[in-house]
Amino acid sequence: MNPVVISVCVMLVLALMRVNVVVALTFSAIVGGLVAGMPLVETVSAFESGLGGGATIALSYAMLGTFAVAISKSGITDLLARSVIKRIHGKEAGAATTGLKYTVLIALILMTMSSQNIIPVHIAFIPILIPPLLGVFAKLKVDRRLIACVLTFGLITPYMVLPIGFGGIFLNNILLKNLHDNGLAHVDASQVPTAMLLPAAGMVFGLLTAIFFSYRKPREYQETDLTHVDANPSHELNRKNIVVAVVGIIAALSVQLTTGSMIVGALAGFMVFTFGGVIAWKETHDVFTKGVHMMAMIGFIMISAAGFAAVMKQTGGVESLVQALATSIGDNKPMAALLMLVVGLLVTMGIGSSFSTIPIIATIYVPLAAAFGFSPMATIALVGTAAALGDAGSPASDSTLGPTSGLNADGQHEHIWETVVPTFIHYNIPLIVFGWIAAMTL
Repeated sequence: MNPVVISVCVMLVLALMRVNVVVALTFSAIVGGLVAGMPLVETVSAFESGLGGGATIALSYAMLGTFAVAISKSGITDLLARSVIKRIHGKEAGAATTGLKYTVLIALILMTMSSQNIIPVHIAFIPILIPPLLGVFAKLKVDRRLIACVLTFGLITPYMVLPIGFGGIFLNNILLKNLHDNGLAHVDASQVPTAMLLPAAGMVFGLLTAIFFSYRKPREYQETDLTHVDANPSHELNRKNIVVAVVGIIAALSVQLTTGSMIVGALAGFMVFTFGGVIAWKETHDVFTKGVHMMAMIGFIMISAAGFAAVMKQTGGVESLVQALATSIGDNKPMAALLMLVVGLLVTMGIGSSFSTIPIIATIYVPLAAAFGFSPMATIALVGTAAALGDAGSPASDSTLGPTSGLNADGQHEHIWETVVPTFIHYNIPLIVFGWIAAMTL
């Protein structure tokens, strides 16, 4: 009757039954609080106190949606889509089309990975880049579940092994710091990425499985304004608008990197579009409304997830769960490694963030790993993998919400069954296997 296990299971069951994710998160948070013995008023109060933690992310998504609409009005993304469409025009099923499909997939992987390290904008590029490419995906008959797996791979894998950008935050500022704080003092920064290489290989295995086995068959989508791109359009693109768009994107990126705020970055880019004449002053309200409409559901999910996490922390269920496991495992080291990873999966799927999970589990996992005789490298792999588990496959993770925000722009991509379930199968299961191997061999 552990509150964390029960609340996460309730949330997942409701989500798989196609109950709205916001409703599922809210209801399961209340259930978890009640199971933990918290009064209803206290549970609701804890949930509401955590909502503010998701407000910044929600407004960031709204501003990014607005910026994405502004970019689409400039025509720069149409230019990109048309250039790809022209290459496959008249080639319905030839080798050239197949080659272009894999070229697009590789480009998406590299672009998504660079968003974590080289140009650390995280998911900010997805609602801007992916909707205009839906026509390309439709022309190539690419299954969007495959694109979701590709994007999620690029959002998670770099921070697991590359200590740059978000990877520097995850590996050094959070994982290494919490290991030091909880008794693993002799570990240095160079050991952390090395210990995470084998778990990251699980991500690569899942990606290759999705590309070459699970979703390699062509899939048709209904034709919409977004999925139809004319290779020989009758209207010409406005070159001035293209220039303004390039300046706006550079301005947004520069401001975001300088201030560390997606909100201010998107606002700066939007103002460039307005002053540059791409968007008339009287149209700013309509553009903002469209942007908010595009991203509103994701924003509300992130706000609800913050409230859910607050209740889970208040119940103390994570600590009691790990302690119960520690007393029931005995001296079974392989079983201990497996159960520690599974607990990490449950915690991260509920909270929706691997970055937020480490401070919660490291306090218990580091001394527990030492008690079972795991080496420092194995302990790093256990804690790091346990935290990364669930980032893919969580209904409330930005690593799944980001891809859905772009792929569902025309309403033909369902969040739970076409992003969450595919990424869970292809990444969480290999992560458990490869993470367990790392814990037993390092």
